[in-house]
Amino acid sequence: MRCFQLTPDTFSELAAPPEVLPQAGSGFVWLSCSREHFEAELQQLQALLQRWGLSGILELHAQDLVSEQLPAHFESTSWYDIMVFRRLASSSAGDAAPQGLQTAIDTSPVGFALYDTVLITVHPDDCRVRDFFAERLLAYAEGREQRGSARLPASPSELMLRMLNHMVDGYLDLRRVLARRFAELHKQLLDPRSRFDDWPLVLASREALTRVEEICEDQRGAVQEWIDALDEWPVAETTQVRRERELLRVRARDVLEHIERVLAHVRRLDVTTDSAVQMHFSALSHRTNRIMQTLTVLTAIFLPLNLVTGVFGMNFDRLPLIHMADGFWLAMGLMLLLGAALAAYFWRKRYLDTRG
Repeated sequence: MRCFQLTPDTFSELAAPPEVLPQAGSGFVWLSCSREHFEAELQQLQALLQRWGLSGILELHAQDLVSEQLPAHFESTSWYDIMVFRRLASSSAGDAAPQGLQTAIDTSPVGFALYDTVLITVHPDDCRVRDFFAERLLAYAEGREQRGSARLPASPSELMLRMLNHMVDGYLDLRRVLARRFAELHKQLLDPRSRFDDWPLVLASREALTRVEEICEDQRGAVQEWIDALDEWPVAETTQVRRERELLRVRARDVLEHIERVLAHVRRLDVTTDSAVQMHFSALSHRTNRIMQTLTVLTAIFLPLNLVTGVFGMNFDRLPLIHMADGFWLAMGLMLLLGAALAAYFWRKRYLDTRG
């Protein structure tokens, strides 16, 4: 477990949790640990919360925080709030995703327990989100981060929203990977010279889109529930508190807007892929029809020629041209003329036009 203490102007990592919590509005404590450590040290954490005069985490909520299968969701109590949010795992956000979409999008949940002056986060073992924010907040405190309105978060809720926004940005980055991979897939489907037969890839790709859509819908629902709970907080008594709450609403709406962008992009890709598959089969059917049409026309051209050869092959003593010296050449000329006339007729009707 790592322990950090934040005030309006300072950010520091503590060797051990403090004995006394900061006063409301003057800072808060951030406790961060992995799921394995949280599960093993839950009793000590509960005792620490009670020593601080806070309510312990309910057993059901503790199970939610250590679960790896729970979708994104939010729950509110009179003592604390619980937020579970799924981030992209390392394999999907890094090098695995560009290599193909045969496997489902890999995600991992991050849990948040929010008190007035304490934030408890439960991460996967790699804790990339925690390490990123620990370094970034330290840069803010030391003045190394000067861009924009860089400042330390004023409350546990603000820090949580910053983390949520960072995790959603991972999905925004994934959009470029998805767009590139699906563009290649669409190109293969619509290439008239290719014989595409990798349908398991198409199915896996559609399943990946469905997975991302389900994750984002759960995320959107969780953030919206948090915004609804924010509206039910007691009326702010000071201008500063009202301003901080309005900033929280702005950050929460920004997270929602990012999630909506990911959802819209995923749905566009899904519709485009469906259209590409339909166009592939339409083009395949069209090529098949053109081939059958050409073969039918060739059959129609040679059918009268077969009739002529059949007539002259009859076993009769007297047939026109059969005893003439030039009869063979006259019959061949007739057949060639008939074939050329039929070919010209079908060409004018565009039955033999390769342009379709």
